[in-house]
Amino acid sequence: MTTSPSDEELNALAARYRAWLFDTALPLWWHAGADHQGGGFHELLDLSGRPVVAPRRARVQGRQSYVYSMAGQTGWQGPWQAAGAHGLAYLNTHYRTPSGLYCTLVTPEGTIADGTIMNYDQAFALLAMAWCWRADPRQDELVVASDDIVARLRRMRGHAAGGFVEAGAKPFQSNPHMHLLEAALAWSEFHTSPTWRVLAGEIVALCLSRFIDRDGGYLREFFDETWAPAPGADGHVVEPGHQFEWAWLLERWSRLSGDGESHAAAVKLYECGARGVNPSTGAAVDEMNEAFDVTRAGARLWPQTERVKAALILAESGDRARYHADAVAAAKVLWTYLETPVPGLWRDKFRPDGTFLEEPAPASSLYHIACAIESLTRAAAV
Repeated sequence: MTTSPSDEELNALAARYRAWLFDTALPLWWHAGADHQGGGFHELLDLSGRPVVAPRRARVQGRQSYVYSMAGQTGWQGPWQAAGAHGLAYLNTHYRTPSGLYCTLVTPEGTIADGTIMNYDQAFALLAMAWCWRADPRQDELVVASDDIVARLRRMRGHAAGGFVEAGAKPFQSNPHMHLLEAALAWSEFHTSPTWRVLAGEIVALCLSRFIDRDGGYLREFFDETWAPAPGADGHVVEPGHQFEWAWLLERWSRLSGDGESHAAAVKLYECGARGVNPSTGAAVDEMNEAFDVTRAGARLWPQTERVKAALILAESGDRARYHADAVAAAKVLWTYLETPVPGLWRDKFRPDGTFLEEPAPASSLYHIACAIESLTRAAAV
């Protein structure tokens, strides 16, 4: 196989990103981003690298545990096992409710600030458990706990029309299903339990039949109780970042299951997401509608990472040169978010006026960045 200029750039970017993650970001977010006195992970670091006192979301504990466990299993030599266990221990100590599921928010002192149970948060607990179990398959308690979470979700949140009902004012959403699919795929790739293949297959079927518009091939965010598009403005929301993220997941499912429909949907979703890339800045914007008109012109960090991941996985079975060129372009844009005075931090929000919002770095973004870097590293090794 010949090497193209895009391949050479991709290899160089992969090395640059891996050095950033291993040498600066992971050490910083362990030493300053973890609360070594009270437990768990801080929600934010300011741009000088100091923790910000703030309520802590359950999803951050799951995400950080996942990041460190994955990093250790892909080459980081730091205290990754301790970091992964650190987040899960805090999650189980401070977020577990009498229902057996996790609440969404605790105070900096570890008391419940919001007892709402979000499907979204359970998904990241499941993802963290999958990767921590993969590191040490003797941890049978993680398998038992994960099976139990899914069983409880089915009893408490299962919906007659398929899928799961989310807590809050917008109970019928594609996004929590996306992260449950991500967790189910991780477990499916590591473990033989039928729980995960069944769950993943159900979510994919719902996505292909209801979340994705049959004519346009794009994915919506909000629905009514029949999984038809939600009334009003919510039913018109199309997020470029989620087109890319679902493309990445559906392609993984296609390879796991042999489902050609999922592959075709992934390719189409990628093209829809690409319609949301601002040609002036090269960044994927936050939101558009079914006509692909931009409705929110800002560009958060996470859609850029999802574009990298989707392009690279589709490059493995599609137009390699085109997708690699897209991945390089997205990775170059993403790097601008990481150019902070203290290495290992990031800016999250790129505004329509071409400036970044100056605010603390959210811990939750490390999950997106680390996963994109893992995809870059894997692609560079091919």
